[in-house]
Amino acid sequence: MAVQTELRPNPDAATRGVIPYIQVVGASEAVAFYQRAFGAKERSRTPAGDGGKLANCQLEINGGPIMVMDAFPEHGHPFQPSQSFTLQLIVEDGQAWFDRAVAAGCQVTTPFQKMFWGDMWGGLTDPFGIHWGIDEPAKPGA
Repeated sequence: MAVQTELRPNPDAATRGVIPYIQVVGASEAVAFYQRAFGAKERSRTPAGDGGKLANCQLEINGGPIMVMDAFPEHGHPFQPSQSFTLQLIVEDGQAWFDRAVAAGCQVTTPFQKMFWGDMWGGLTDPFGIHWGIDEPAKPGA
């Protein structure tokens, strides 16, 4: 197997920085859910050879990229539940984002409220076990 050793710059800003790449059971359903819950826009989709799973789907949420794929235990990539990370969205109208996600089916883990650091913030878990934080930064002088 050849290993790429040359790093080539990519002019597409959507592929720069650290990109969350989440693995779920039911990636196609997750993509549809993220469109309803977080206003995700689908940028590309690569179905798996079996036709039933997604090898990759690139979404854009709030201007940033996120990749979604199905678990492939038959290829050495078993499903591993989300435990130690939260996907954080920093938005101007946090309550609206929070309410839309709850209406779509997210479970509230922390109500949307003013936090000790001054921002409005709330925590959610989606039906695929991914943890989300909705943050509305404090207004200057507030």
